[in-house]
Amino acid sequence: MTSDTHHAAEQAGGSQRVLVEEGEWQGWYYSTGDAFNAHVGPFYYRDDENGARVCAMRAEARHLNGGGMMHGGALMTFADYCLYAFASILGDPHMVTASFNSEFVGAVPPGAIVECRGEVIRSTRSMVFLRGLMTVEGETVLSFSGILKKVRPKS
Repeated sequence: MTSDTHHAAEQAGGSQRVLVEEGEWQGWYYSTGDAFNAHVGPFYYRDDENGARVCAMRAEARHLNGGGMMHGGALMTFADYCLYAFASILGDPHMVTASFNSEFVGAVPPGAIVECRGEVIRSTRSMVFLRGLMTVEGETVLSFSGILKKVRPKS
């Protein structure tokens, strides 16, 4: 987030959903309440004109590997975030990642905006099955799938 970015927040469970009101990410949301995502992000999301969830981030210098491209671990971390963003449409915020698979298809250069789209394949009483594609300028850079396990919040 830049210092000139203004935002409006609304409380949702243990985290806040924050709308970016100015700057490059105007109209996108980000979530607070996850220290790790705050450290490695920022990650953004919004719903497109068809109601589909879209996530995005910009590859910054701190996300790069020794070869000058976005680190695979950073891509997988963003993909894991995206699983939760896609599953959030189900309304159950209490889930943990049970399985995660990914295939690296292309490289992400510094400064690129990485966009991710995905879908819930199936939701059962205890599991959510999802898949997604990460792209840069329309070219696929990562395909992934995962299973989230629904858990009860501890009282």
